[in-house]
Amino acid sequence: MSGHSKWHNIQHRKGRQDAARGAVFTKVTKEIMLAAKDGGGDPAGNNRLKSALEAAKVVNLPKDKIETAIKKGTGELASVAIDEIMYEGYGPGGVAILIDAATDNKNRTVAEVRHILSKGGGSMGASGCVAWMFDKKGVLSFPKDAYSDEQLLEIGLEAGAEDIVDEDDTWQVQCAVEDFSAVRDAFAAAGIEPAESEITMIPQNTVPVDRETGLKLLRLYDALDDNDDVQNVYANFDLPEDLLAEMEE
Repeated sequence: MSGHSKWHNIQHRKGRQDAARGAVFTKVTKEIMLAAKDGGGDPAGNNRLKSALEAAKVVNLPKDKIETAIKKGTGELASVAIDEIMYEGYGPGGVAILIDAATDNKNRTVAEVRHILSKGGGSMGASGCVAWMFDKKGVLSFPKDAYSDEQLLEIGLEAGAEDIVDEDDTWQVQCAVEDFSAVRDAFAAAGIEPAESEITMIPQNTVPVDRETGLKLLRLYDALDDNDDVQNVYANFDLPEDLLAEMEE
């Protein structure tokens, strides 16, 4: 399992541990609004909204806030316009970074993101400078102690899954974004629920970094993640095993 994959899993645990923070509620609420705006308020026909609602469940976002966010997204309730922006840049060691943001003020957000990158030893890049290094994929994770790869492969391939990746204590089923709903529904019909499911950006290749650079990158990630307008941060680095071990303690 790569250092990047382990870091990705630690990110998920961090998100659950930080669920009490208001900032997490803000990010999840924005995603629900954007998903409803993008594809309507019915999760049965809106794959993105279905995923957003699952994320809201993980962090225990109150039902009334969920309903309000959906109505704001569909226009049933008035709200401030939220725009989606993907920033591209570089971190310490020349690592490629994608920053998915949702904002009601583009000028404020781009200035804040640029400042965070610069302060953290990185820089903002032009549109298209690193996005080509990532693939947008649907990803479903299943615990190894509950399912075999053959079992998951049989169900997943028939529904459109592209690959099953060995990720330490989990199997990661990957698929094209357009097949995400069908793959997830196929597992649900078989009585198999993923531990996590999401649409994410997966780096085509990763860059190993040393401990010092890894620590700088983690600090930069935390600074970006703490910004209310930043929804997700994607990068293409592999952390050293000793640093990952410390993070998992």
